[in-house]
Amino acid sequence: MAQKSDPNSKLIAENRQARYHYAVEDTLEAGIVLMGSEVKSLRVGQSNIAESYASVEHGELWLINSYIAAYKEAGIFGHEERRHRKLLVSKRELSRLWQAIGREGMTIVPLKMYFNDKGRVKLLLGIAKGKKLADKRETEAKRDWNRQKQRLLKQGG
Repeated sequence: MAQKSDPNSKLIAENRQARYHYAVEDTLEAGIVLMGSEVKSLRVGQSNIAESYASVEHGELWLINSYIAAYKEAGIFGHEERRHRKLLVSKRELSRLWQAIGREGMTIVPLKMYFNDKGRVKLLLGIAKGKKLADKRETEAKRDWNRQKQRLLKQGG
């Protein structure tokens, strides 16, 4: 009997370019404060975190420039599509993030947005450092080599 996956636990949005543009050193799961219309829009799957980033402002962690489409059934009680959204982390994690971005070249990049097993929206954050052009070329060369290696193994085996 195949094991069923939880219908509440699903990927909403993924920042696929993040690992190409940044060297992710550490990850952290954070909750996110949302309005009802935003959650309904996310259940439909209308969001984008590709151009967004997280920032510590006034002692709180905020997700900036993330896109959640307007939920048309909400009418006038809807939400702003690109508003700043508060992220929920413990004080210890917040101080660790503050210290990490204090170092040179470090930033907080959202990697994935998903529903956890309880149906709550979570955001996987990465503490990352920007890659130089040479590092990006090296990443691309490794990926191409692995793809070619798999192709050769499939033909030969």
